[in-house]
Amino acid sequence: MNKIGIVMNGVTGRMGTNQHLIRSIKAIRDEGGIMLKDGSYLVPDPILVGRNENKLKDLSEKHNVPRYTTDLDAALTDPYNKIDFDSTLTELRAGGVRKALAAGKAIYCEKPTSVSTSEALALYNEATAAGLKNGVVQDKLWLPGLMKLQYLINTGFFGKIHSVKGDFGYWVFDGKNQRAQRPSWNYRKEDGGGMMIDMFCHWRYVIDNLFGEIESLSSIGAIHIPERVDEQGKTYKTTAEDAAYATFKLKNGILCQFNSSWCTRVRRVDLLTIQVDGSVGSAVAGLRDCVVQHDAETPKPVWNPDIDSPIDFLDSWTKMPTRDSFDNAFKIQWEMFIRHVVEDEPFRWSLKEGAKGVQLAELGIQSWEERKWVDVPEL
Repeated sequence: MNKIGIVMNGVTGRMGTNQHLIRSIKAIRDEGGIMLKDGSYLVPDPILVGRNENKLKDLSEKHNVPRYTTDLDAALTDPYNKIDFDSTLTELRAGGVRKALAAGKAIYCEKPTSVSTSEALALYNEATAAGLKNGVVQDKLWLPGLMKLQYLINTGFFGKIHSVKGDFGYWVFDGKNQRAQRPSWNYRKEDGGGMMIDMFCHWRYVIDNLFGEIESLSSIGAIHIPERVDEQGKTYKTTAEDAAYATFKLKNGILCQFNSSWCTRVRRVDLLTIQVDGSVGSAVAGLRDCVVQHDAETPKPVWNPDIDSPIDFLDSWTKMPTRDSFDNAFKIQWEMFIRHVVEDEPFRWSLKEGAKGVQLAELGIQSWEERKWVDVPEL
């Protein structure tokens, strides 16, 4: 049984621990590895890297991962380790990735890949110039709900798509009477927080891969909760937007609207819903499920606010069957990237795609600050 060494930098963070270590790498190990073209299995052998040795030791013992260190340089120097994965804080990411590039490692990292478009694109160019394989996490493409949307698009269910409406978010407690369920740095601009840099990176690859290239955008951000309480019980000022509202015009004419908020109480079927409307059909996808309504099943409402609606609008949709089994979205992409490194399988989600996400966030902030539509140039 073959192994591949993977440096997992920043694994003690929430995403690094839950999605990448436990639900991806550990899950692959528990299954016996990844089957290669020759029928053999390749087992990921991670080395956990972080700044807190106690946290690393705890993760190591809980999840049967014997290798861990606080010395990133030593982990990268070891030729046994072929891949560097980075899920550190955004403002630290470029430095860590550049160390891995210098060590000749394949690069796989979380988004946003940097705090600026120029630096994110530079990381891609440096990796490409060095001939190193590279990729960025774009997990939502493998969510069951979005894969069902992709199926509908591929089979022509919608006819001509004209609009997309995305609604994302939930209520994040401010920490005063109820402990916040997201880290406090998310709400401090000086620490790399902000809804646009967080979520526009996601909306970029979702829109690009499902609906088309973005031509221009108009957006506005907001700080709805001006004060929050951090992990140490200290009150701090919210300096980064905790909500963002955007319209994206695509080159093919489709209009996409995405509302993103940590200050909204959920009254919809999921934390993320995406409604797609077309000439002959519509669909609403959540994280796992998707409901559809064809032209032949569409009710004919008549406006009359003086009576209760005779139509149950929620009841007039059909739930798509789940015909296939769906694995964890992060795990699926991890397996694809490892095969890309080892067997040269195609992998189109490079660091350049990560730079496109950072670009959309920067342009969103520009649109907000300048109160105007802005074009999205090609990178």
